[in-house]
Amino acid sequence: MGVEQEKSAVYGHMFSTVVPGDVTGEAVVHELADMDLVTKLHYLRAVYYFSQSEVVDGLAITDLKRPMFPWLNVLYPLAGRIRRAEAGRPFIKCNDCGLRIVEASCSKTLEEWLDAEDDPRWGSLVPEKILGPELPFSPLVYIQFTRFKCGGMAIGYSWSHVLGDAASATNCINLWGDFLNGNDPPTKPFQLSNMQNTAQDYAPQKAPASVKQVEIANDCWLFPNACKMATHSFKVTETELDKVQKGQKLQFELIAALFWLCLSRIQSGKELKLATICRHGTQAKCSDMLSNNIRTSTVKLDSSAASVGLFRLANLIVEQDMDELESVEQLVDRNSGKPDFLLYGANLTFVDMRGINLFGLELKGQKPVKVDLSIDGVGDEGAVLVLPCPQRSDVTVMVILPEDQIPKLRRVLDSEFGIA
Repeated sequence: MGVEQEKSAVYGHMFSTVVPGDVTGEAVVHELADMDLVTKLHYLRAVYYFSQSEVVDGLAITDLKRPMFPWLNVLYPLAGRIRRAEAGRPFIKCNDCGLRIVEASCSKTLEEWLDAEDDPRWGSLVPEKILGPELPFSPLVYIQFTRFKCGGMAIGYSWSHVLGDAASATNCINLWGDFLNGNDPPTKPFQLSNMQNTAQDYAPQKAPASVKQVEIANDCWLFPNACKMATHSFKVTETELDKVQKGQKLQFELIAALFWLCLSRIQSGKELKLATICRHGTQAKCSDMLSNNIRTSTVKLDSSAASVGLFRLANLIVEQDMDELESVEQLVDRNSGKPDFLLYGANLTFVDMRGINLFGLELKGQKPVKVDLSIDGVGDEGAVLVLPCPQRSDVTVMVILPEDQIPKLRRVLDSEFGIA
């Protein structure tokens, strides 16, 4: 199923807006931390797939929207819009403009959709919107409900990374599920950011290797790639990992080393001596829900990754795990919020997302049969996301790479490691 076929299979789009149930108040703002601004050119796109059931069939759009009013009462910055202070630093004005809802239908069954070979299939199930160029009118969050011919449903979730990291994004939509399921709302209210950053007065300095300074045009918050990027997901099972690990304990570092090694073999003329490591942890449920709590580090090799053994490469990732967060934050001007940076894809980037509650969204007790999660705005060097699976011994690896690299990577993983 090609991309154009996917787009034509999803039809009947209807748009609406949901706002908080109560007025947030006058002049309420959510200040953006320095790390929020470092990630502002990136977006999280997730699709939750639910199979046909009496629960899904019985949920009308009004049933899905109704819990959003108290949900946004708690997480009111999600319904705000980007503004700039007099000196230019962006912040979120909590003006209750709302998040955007999309309703659509699909002419295929859920099984037919998931059986498709092309991984970009999920792209038409989640709005690929960005912030800007008219920032005051750009929603920070989109949610798309797509009904399949069989009665199943996909929930597409588009999240501006400036709001928070993957743990923030998943915890927020899981909280909507709690409201939908009739669970009690949080007893501890959301706390507005007071910008207590570690960074001191702005002093231009050389950026840590984990980020790259970039230029954007016309307040359009998306990095302009030099090549066409594509995605593909691999489910790496415990059996496949056993063949690779040779008795060693499953580690994110070993999976990262495996993909780094394979990518170095398919990129002729590039030695891939440098990689960025990003780690996402779990977060508290409400008061600390909106934050970019990302631990970044870089791994530098003396020689090409292709010439380093798998286990040695994994050990180097462990040994060079020095957090660069404070150094990255110190690059951001406290007044203007400038300059702009690229995090994911500034170098080849490996992201540990195993700690996020990816399968925590439930519809009246029904869990998703599959969840796709990717990052938009990744730079040309690409990113590799290591995601949790319902089976805790397995992982899903989502790669975002230049389009021509994905077929080559699939062949190497299949022929050398049996990972299809």
